[in-house]
Amino acid sequence: MRADRLVSLVLLLRRHGRLSASALARELEVSTRTVLRDIEALSAAGVPVYAERGRHGGFALLPGFRTELTGLNSDEALALLVAGSRRGAQTLGLGSALASAMLKVVDALPESYRDTAAGAAERLLIEPETDLLSRRPAVEDVPDAVVAEVLRTVFTGHKLKIRYAAVGQPAQWRTVDPIGLVTVRGRGYLLATRSGADRTYRLSRISAAEGLAEPAQRPDRVDLDRAWRERSTRFRTGGDQVTVLARVAPARRDQLVGTALAVLAEEAAPDGWLRLEVTFQDPRHAEWALWQLTTDAEALAPQWLRTSLRDRAAAIAARYESSSA
Repeated sequence: MRADRLVSLVLLLRRHGRLSASALARELEVSTRTVLRDIEALSAAGVPVYAERGRHGGFALLPGFRTELTGLNSDEALALLVAGSRRGAQTLGLGSALASAMLKVVDALPESYRDTAAGAAERLLIEPETDLLSRRPAVEDVPDAVVAEVLRTVFTGHKLKIRYAAVGQPAQWRTVDPIGLVTVRGRGYLLATRSGADRTYRLSRISAAEGLAEPAQRPDRVDLDRAWRERSTRFRTGGDQVTVLARVAPARRDQLVGTALAVLAEEAAPDGWLRLEVTFQDPRHAEWALWQLTTDAEALAPQWLRTSLRDRAAAIAARYESSSA
């Protein structure tokens, strides 16, 4: 993304003082022509980049250059850098203004953190493949101490010890190598590895987190967009998938479809409801999805799902019938 590259270009010039166009191209893994266009963009944004001719020439920043940005602490600056480096600018048409603003944000970071700012931003992915203007559910409630510790280890590259409760299992302590954080429709996920195997942990299921001194075993650079897509694909294509025939009230149709893996067939029923044939990840996923819709949906097939939902409802009814006030 160009805004990320412009930030990296300025960081390189600040660190090395002067670099040739070919050296910048190698560092940024782009063509020399792209570097020259980026230099022009920085100049247009008011960044004093100048060229030195000759054998040992190159591009450099005006000595003493520092952008002015007051009233911003390092956490706020990083938050802006992360948010701006993703899809928001492109969706809202703010790319040019963002390039200039991000340079000021980077310059506001502490000296010890500035060199790794771009790398830190790569470790967060905000709402991949979603419409920024669509309605979002509320963000899940996660303890601030957990979020802070997870973020710290993601940015610093240290191992993380978490107390995690998987679905249907008691909470257990696990030591993981954090790779990055992803937020999707108000839910946060920690992408990590454990004993070399890919793992994805939902933040709301982490009750405690403790950063360790040991460095995490992870690559220096990461493409979170790609990693998230790959893990999502594996989730959707793995497991013992089940196909369900259901009738659902039209007002709840999107809720059912939104959690299903795929819609195989759909038609209007004579009673005004919809008949849908959908697939779910596994039996537990199917039961959970239909249960959430209460009386606004009915599983027609398979029979085991109808039986399971009936027994679950009967057990709850019996519990409340026998309970005293």
